[in-house]
Amino acid sequence: MTDRQFIEDKLVIATHNDGKMREIEALFAGFDFTIISAKSLGLAEPNETEKTFIGNAVLKARAAALASGITALADDSGLSVTALNGAPGVHSARWAGPNRDFNIAMKAVKEALLKAQSDDARAEFICALAIVWPDGQAISVEGKIQGVLKFPARGTRGFGYDPIFQPYGHNMSFGEMDPNIKHAISHRADAFAKLISRCFIPKNDG
Repeated sequence: MTDRQFIEDKLVIATHNDGKMREIEALFAGFDFTIISAKSLGLAEPNETEKTFIGNAVLKARAAALASGITALADDSGLSVTALNGAPGVHSARWAGPNRDFNIAMKAVKEALLKAQSDDARAEFICALAIVWPDGQAISVEGKIQGVLKFPARGTRGFGYDPIFQPYGHNMSFGEMDPNIKHAISHRADAFAKLISRCFIPKNDG
């Protein structure tokens, strides 16, 4: 896939998730352009009909770019549990129900593990990022972080499944972790590092 330098002064972030937007704002703190959420622009959320994280990220970024006329970046991420054959995976948000209550989602994961009668607590967070220009060109990357699931849920930081995910090498969940530490090691940070090397120049370096 051909790289392309982002040279515009605005970037739409195709999300209505405030927690995800905060993390993306932090990751883009060293860049000299304005980021705008799709939520603030009143853009509709497209149906996520693809079967992969990258497919859904490209779908969302393309919808936002076409609707706004501005280059857009989308994140599609989720929890993949080994004992559940990768579930909830691309359906991670759906497990939270129509109100996106992740207390419901975390309870559903715990119940699914009990039903599977498995002691395998391995899991990974996966993040796909896609940037799409209004002319249709798309660039996508994927990042991961591995760890284990721990119950009960711990911590009120972060969002989503963070309170039950403990990354390898750490003794606290993402829900307990200082946001700056999480931002440095997360699946989203991994994906961002790959995307930045292909599309962005930090203002201090450029």
